[in-house]
Amino acid sequence: MQIIRYTQKGQPAQYGWINEGLVGPLSGPPFGAYRRLDADIPLERVTLLAPVVPSKVLAVGRNYPEHAREHDAEIPEIPLIFSKPPTAVIGPNQTIVLPPQSQRVEHEAELAVVIARRGRWIKMDEVRDYILGFTVANDVTARDLQTRDGQWTRAKGFDTFCPLGPWIETDLDPADVLVTCRVNDELRQMASTREMVFNIPQLIVYISSFMTLEAGDVILSGTPAGVGPLLPGDQVEVEIEGVGKLSNPVVADDHI
Repeated sequence: MQIIRYTQKGQPAQYGWINEGLVGPLSGPPFGAYRRLDADIPLERVTLLAPVVPSKVLAVGRNYPEHAREHDAEIPEIPLIFSKPPTAVIGPNQTIVLPPQSQRVEHEAELAVVIARRGRWIKMDEVRDYILGFTVANDVTARDLQTRDGQWTRAKGFDTFCPLGPWIETDLDPADVLVTCRVNDELRQMASTREMVFNIPQLIVYISSFMTLEAGDVILSGTPAGVGPLLPGDQVEVEIEGVGKLSNPVVADDHI
């Protein structure tokens, strides 16, 4: 099933589901008991939002060996975890804003997992019960600031630096799906999740060993090699096989 957050004609945001190109509302958030109401709204008549509003976004660094190598970095022996603030989250077709503080902003295509319910010390054989589904993510990064600062909070945390969408796919085996990124239709990244150093269940078990995961939290599972610059006027598209495509335009911040 594909779960969305959407708005229609200026109405408040709500959760819904998609059935053969038609949207139906859910009677409540998808993290507990809910009913699927009739799907009778054409998808093109709604505005898709980020499919979830997380309390936190956690991400994994250097989880594809070739990405580590392209930055002359060691492959981690344990998962390298960092966070992005919820204020960085935007949805499909919303604009990535390049901040004036950075001269080198890059795309990072990623498979993201959405947590279904609260959990700590999750065991490997329990992991599936804690996964609501999967969505597409772009871990936008100010690469020059990442290098300059010596830690990643500012480089990863600008507003608009975490596009998510277009929906949550609840029926996916994440072990071997293709992750791609195109900028202005030019292929930049392509790899399978089978190349990840740490797979999705391992990441959930590890993260929950030191942090409580809440319903709606998002984990970005790492990016393959091929990250590259984003410039004003670009259109960046991340696609996850079996999930969908996430497209966002890029503009320069005109605040200063």
